[in-house]
Amino acid sequence: MAPKKSPRTPSRLERRFALLWRTVDGPALQAEYRFHPTRKWRADYAHLESRTLIELEGGVWVGGRHNRAAGFVADVEKYLEAVLAGWRVVRLVDSQLTLETVGRVAAMIRSGKRSDPVPDR
Repeated sequence: MAPKKSPRTPSRLERRFALLWRTVDGPALQAEYRFHPTRKWRADYAHLESRTLIELEGGVWVGGRHNRAAGFVADVEKYLEAVLAGWRVVRLVDSQLTLETVGRVAAMIRSGKRSDPVPDR
């Protein structure tokens, strides 16, 4: 039998998000949620009832995985598949991890409302 993997240590962004989420009394989320039936993709957080995925995008200022070509393309594929499967995807970078922004995301999820569509021109 293979040894059991120890749980991954949350990143600085995940710890900050979790603190803010608790502060705004956000609804229960599942961490590291596998949202796709065949791919091994995981979302950082998922609110199952509203079908909302929350992704924290790290390393944007240091040439991290999310803004290198291969990583960016892989992320776009992942997010497209999530949307096509009926998920709403909220992507946040470190500068957006504020009480105000996280509170707005929590309020949107609690309200159960989807974003209003952009009117036709």
